[in-house]
Amino acid sequence: MTVLQLALPTPLRRLFDYLPPADISGAQLQQLQPGQRLRVPFGRRELVGVLLAVRDGSALPESQLKPATALLDDNPVLAGDILQLCNWAADYYQHPAGEVFTAALPRQLRLGKPRETGSTKAWRLSRRGMGLPEGALPRSPKQAQALAALQATAAVSAEEFKQAGISSAVLRALEEKGLAERCRIAPPLREARTNPGLALNDDQQAALDSIASSAGRFGCHLLEGVTGSGKTEVYLQLIAGCLQRGQQALVLVPEIGLGPQTLARFQARFDADIVVLHSGLAEGARYRDWEAAAAGRAHIVIGTRSAIFAPLANPGLIVVDEEHDASYKQQDGFRYSARDLAVKRAQLADCPVVLGSATPSLESLHNALDGRYQHHHLPRRAGSAQLPTLQALDVRHLPLQASLSEPLTQRIEATLKQGQQTLLFLNRRGFAPSLQCHDCGWVADCNACDARLTVHLRQRRLRCHHCEASRPLPPTCPECHSRQLLTSGVGTEQAEAYLRERFAHWPVYRVDSDSMRGRDAMQALSDEVNRGQPCILLGTQMLTKGHHFPGVTLVAVLDADGLLFSADFRGEERMAQLLTQVAGRAGRADQPGTVILQTHHPDHPALQSLLQLSYAEQARQLLQQRRELGLPPCGQMLMLRTDATDAEAGEHFLAALRRAFEQAPQAQCQLIGPLPSPMPRRQGRYRSQLLVLARSRPAARAAAAQLVALAEGLPRSGGLNWSIDVDPSET
Repeated sequence: MTVLQLALPTPLRRLFDYLPPADISGAQLQQLQPGQRLRVPFGRRELVGVLLAVRDGSALPESQLKPATALLDDNPVLAGDILQLCNWAADYYQHPAGEVFTAALPRQLRLGKPRETGSTKAWRLSRRGMGLPEGALPRSPKQAQALAALQATAAVSAEEFKQAGISSAVLRALEEKGLAERCRIAPPLREARTNPGLALNDDQQAALDSIASSAGRFGCHLLEGVTGSGKTEVYLQLIAGCLQRGQQALVLVPEIGLGPQTLARFQARFDADIVVLHSGLAEGARYRDWEAAAAGRAHIVIGTRSAIFAPLANPGLIVVDEEHDASYKQQDGFRYSARDLAVKRAQLADCPVVLGSATPSLESLHNALDGRYQHHHLPRRAGSAQLPTLQALDVRHLPLQASLSEPLTQRIEATLKQGQQTLLFLNRRGFAPSLQCHDCGWVADCNACDARLTVHLRQRRLRCHHCEASRPLPPTCPECHSRQLLTSGVGTEQAEAYLRERFAHWPVYRVDSDSMRGRDAMQALSDEVNRGQPCILLGTQMLTKGHHFPGVTLVAVLDADGLLFSADFRGEERMAQLLTQVAGRAGRADQPGTVILQTHHPDHPALQSLLQLSYAEQARQLLQQRRELGLPPCGQMLMLRTDATDAEAGEHFLAALRRAFEQAPQAQCQLIGPLPSPMPRRQGRYRSQLLVLARSRPAARAAAAQLVALAEGLPRSGGLNWSIDVDPSET
């Protein structure tokens, strides 16, 4: 009994056995391969699954097995390193395999639609047509001519038929007889060419030579370089070597907004086919680029987190830019880290992977210091640019207008008068983070989350930045009808209004997710700012994600105190990374840069570390603290999370899970909780968590498998959902 083992897009953590489709031939059955899609019955529905294995039997009797409805592919849609990567990820992250494989497919293929492997219309023999002998259809000479052409090759383009004098009507007649079918064929591959690169300094050249020497085999390289040190130029020259060997390169960037900027720079360097993959693309365009990568027509693939699953016909290099960025971790559903999967994929594809950052994550730094990654340093800026000077501005006792002190305002004005640009960082969008009644104390809270509503004055609305709930800005207090409604705190919208009034002669550009609408908005802004005219850039973290503004000489953090206090053990690491990245926007060209940190806590140890130590020195201190406490990356962490409509259901479920786990405890594991999540209620659901600390990765993996098995056997109530997060980035 031949049995097909499939991964189906369901939340069940298991594979499913089916019999082959009734209409499949013996030859087709012999040629089945993992990675092909099949449509199968599943309850009252039909699902599209991915074949993982062909077996001689099943644990179930044949009478309980259903036949698959149809084989959808002649060849695997997932093959090679991608198939292995998905299998590994499903096991490591303890996630249902069907959902993992689904994540690796474009929507068109998830829906069971046929592959369109090229962009040229063509014809090929149907299965029925394959059985006809040579010289068939003698009574229809044109049809016989077309049939003979199709028998001689895999597919013939519509253009070739037209040139041979065979009309579309003839081809449609073959189609109506079931002898031919439409398809698409790929255009011929073209050779990639590279324009000359920039001259490298000694540090860049040493890093390039060392990484290039590992071409053709797996090696993980951490490229740590201060902002402006020329990491991208090293990437470009590594990619040039990759293309010269006839291989493809995959480049991951943390944000969609960096795609156009990166694409423009790559297009200027390479005469090659470059595609960009991210969620902001139209489905049709995204699918065509996916197929171009799979066929090897795309020489370079640039993408965000999900592009780690892009198929490559001949992978030669993987680059993860800004590898420390939290955007590489998926926070819901299939909770994977694209950075970590990039390392695993490079191992499976036997090619080098480069992790680049000015502020490496402690995980990558730990691996480098322990010798698992090769560590390359770029300690100075490329060219003549100098690192900026950092200084704290004590704003105690100083009046603030829209979070700006008068000394800072004067520095901004002096910078603009010198024809230079200023960047102001404020990590709160909207007009103000809260609205309160002055008379009765009412506060505008979200009805679905344990959070306050943010005032968006231009839209005249209150919005929750956690669940996106929105309602009109009230003219009076809903409780006492007073008109004395006061805003508290300052957001980018309020700061922008003040800056436009105070600096009316210079343009002010606000950069946050409210103002940067549309896929090309960030690129248009970069083009405008990089014309070099004096201006003020005001924005949130969007401004820190690797954007290049060479005219900026003054950077100011309006509220450094908002970064100093965090309940997450990673808070100090993220503060150091963020402020270092913000500071890196200053002084990129010939002009020296200055960074001003406004603070009410100038003596705070974390702030003093930032002022006195390099990021590398701070990171090593933090690593030592983690080592003493057994926290990641010096230990492994798992997080079990629940959400439920019942406020107590989640904690009861996790308490029962903990009791069951402790009856046969895994060695070297410590459990903390269950506890309410940092935001206990979100989108109307109550959230709880159970934290697991393990001393080693094998212990963590064993604990994860045991916890999942136990959780699946526990009863659930209160509409409860549960999930496991391996290597969580948020606690």
